[in-house]
Amino acid sequence: MRFVSSRPVLFLAASALALSLAAPVLAQAAREPAPDAPSQDAPSQDIETHTEPNGDPVPHIIIADEPETPEEPKITPIPAEWSPIPLDVHRNSAFGLYLAGRNALTSGESATGADYLARVFALTPEQPRVREQAFTAALLAGDLNEAGRIAPTDPEVSPVIVQAGRLVQAVQAYARNDPRRANALLIAAPVGEPHDRAGFYVQAWIAAAAGDWDRALAMPPADFDPVSNLVARGNRARLLEQRRRYAEADAEWRDLTSHALAGALFRLPYGEFLERRGHRDEALVQYDAAVTARTADRRVMEGRERVLSKARPPALLNYREGAAQALRTAADQMIAQRAHEFGTVYLRLAQNLAPSDNTQLLIGQTLIQGGIEPAGRAALAEVSAASPATYAAARVQMAISLAKADRDDEALIELQRAASVRPEEAAVAYMLASQLLQMQRHEEALELLNGPLLNTEDQGFEVHFLRGAAYESLDRDTEAEAELWAALQMQPDNPTLLNYLGYLWVDTGTRVEEGAAMIARAHAADPKDGNIQDSLGWAQFRQGQYEAAVVNLEGAVDKEPANAEINDHLGDAYWAVGRQREAGFQWNRVLTLEVDDKRRAEVEAKLRDRLGQDPTGDKGLGSAGGAAD
Repeated sequence: MRFVSSRPVLFLAASALALSLAAPVLAQAAREPAPDAPSQDAPSQDIETHTEPNGDPVPHIIIADEPETPEEPKITPIPAEWSPIPLDVHRNSAFGLYLAGRNALTSGESATGADYLARVFALTPEQPRVREQAFTAALLAGDLNEAGRIAPTDPEVSPVIVQAGRLVQAVQAYARNDPRRANALLIAAPVGEPHDRAGFYVQAWIAAAAGDWDRALAMPPADFDPVSNLVARGNRARLLEQRRRYAEADAEWRDLTSHALAGALFRLPYGEFLERRGHRDEALVQYDAAVTARTADRRVMEGRERVLSKARPPALLNYREGAAQALRTAADQMIAQRAHEFGTVYLRLAQNLAPSDNTQLLIGQTLIQGGIEPAGRAALAEVSAASPATYAAARVQMAISLAKADRDDEALIELQRAASVRPEEAAVAYMLASQLLQMQRHEEALELLNGPLLNTEDQGFEVHFLRGAAYESLDRDTEAEAELWAALQMQPDNPTLLNYLGYLWVDTGTRVEEGAAMIARAHAADPKDGNIQDSLGWAQFRQGQYEAAVVNLEGAVDKEPANAEINDHLGDAYWAVGRQREAGFQWNRVLTLEVDDKRRAEVEAKLRDRLGQDPTGDKGLGSAGGAAD
């Protein structure tokens, strides 16, 4: 079977935190109604929502500020029975609100779910698990003020959550322009594992903002892993420059860039430092070294161009920007470990310190990677068009997510938006063509594939392949064969290409033996792919190897039970070996699946002509196998 997917899955991995939010947590559940629980929120201090220009990444999770108002009352243990059940002012029960919150979270409505859980916590503050879930929901929804207010401190709560709360508390205090309080919080209760990296990175910038330079310039702990040690020293070099201790900063950067494995990570910031010091030639050496080592990204190339044109060097990060960048670095490390939920929290914190579209894009991507796709799409929708490249990236990412959810029309709109701001971007044009092909708008896809952005001398095999698939769908087999052959010459061992061209040759009967051999190679390379196994079985069918075809086609149906074409093929194979009743079952099943008009007509003709069935009526014209028997 030919199989083209225009839906690349960029983010896999499930979010452990998201799953924990959906788990039942009300103690004694529904069968044990609540005692007289206070209907007021526990005492807390208000935290203003703060947004200031500039920003990058997001750090760890933190705890809320210690209330300076009266202490929370002692919480009574949960009694054996709730009586009466806690109700809010609208007569909603705590349990009903909890269920509504859980359902909202599992469907990806993070903000709604967080709001419901916050209301449950207000009704049942004696339940630590409710508090924990309300806290984590608020974090993922981006309500950092609420998260800081209710951050759990109970000894029975997981240290992962408690340490996250500490991080949130300190960063939010700094976000409210109170670096001294933030610094004092981190001194009194340092952020521990697993958020210790983020805590240490950000505390240096907070300490500097508070004027505590001994802590700001402290060396990283001896037990830090090697990479985190280098990252912390990079922050220290930036702060040495802030302190105008230029010789020490230069020495730190030199040592960092000399590192055998990680030195490439520091060439850009060292080059920028050298530019600010007026040492353009030395900065160029750093940028050229990155180019030679093939580690140069867009920013390195911009730095190189800046030096050559003698343009103004980039400004030194201020304390907020530095803290945000530190958090984003910590987020990158968490994401690399597939801890997407914590990466999201760090990015949210960074965005609150120094807002930027780039950080907002990363928030959306990370939520999607963590499996919280609706919340990820909502975050991506907030990326502005100030930077066309960032805006287009957000639209493409949203389109991929929508297409995975079978929302093709919406995905197409997002890709069209991306193309409108990046009309010369070949990658966007390719994604748009792919989506059009997925929606069977083949002629429109070909217009793009044959246009100047994609039909180039150095076009990749992907473009040839997609163009071949479009031609094949339009029954332009000669052109399809030429494009698929061109793609295969560039990727001779690619199982998808081997399968697609091999199936074309087998199905059209032009080069059956050669096509069958290619499909066999594809199956050997990817035996778990049901579409390729279908091609293998169909090739055997076309060669008269009916018993072998049945075995492979049954295996393909097991792997792709809802695929109409594979079920149709199995019906043909059953018929060929005399298993007419089973053939009829498969053909009837095809009509219950998503099937195009051409195949539907072919299958209905088989049922009518071979089995005497009327596929449009409730009863057959004869028994399932009567006409054939």
